[in-house]
Amino acid sequence: MSTKPATPSPAAVRDACTTIAATGKAVTFTAVAEQTGISRTTLYRRRDLRELIEEHRKPDSGQLSLSRMAAEIDQLRHALEATAASVRRHEEQIRSLNRASRASRAEVATLPAPGSGPD
Repeated sequence: MSTKPATPSPAAVRDACTTIAATGKAVTFTAVAEQTGISRTTLYRRRDLRELIEEHRKPDSGQLSLSRMAAEIDQLRHALEATAASVRRHEEQIRSLNRASRASRAEVATLPAPGSGPD
């Protein structure tokens, strides 16, 4: 148990939930009770406190652990690198096609015009 006084304030519960979630641990009534010094019974009985904890327990609550956030950043970085490599490859293909097109036009320009050659 924490040495903090057991003041059942929503701010204390919200802070505890955020701290617990940031460490990557599951937000549980027991963990919040230990963090805040508020009894589990009070956390269950007080609707406002219970709803705060339940909101932080949802996987889609928008609260990401640092390790999960780092994994998502890493995944996005890899996707961005792959996209950049694809763009570079396409740019090189465009340059190559432009060179081939210029060479073809130059070759066509050196050909005699139709009907101007010997019959």
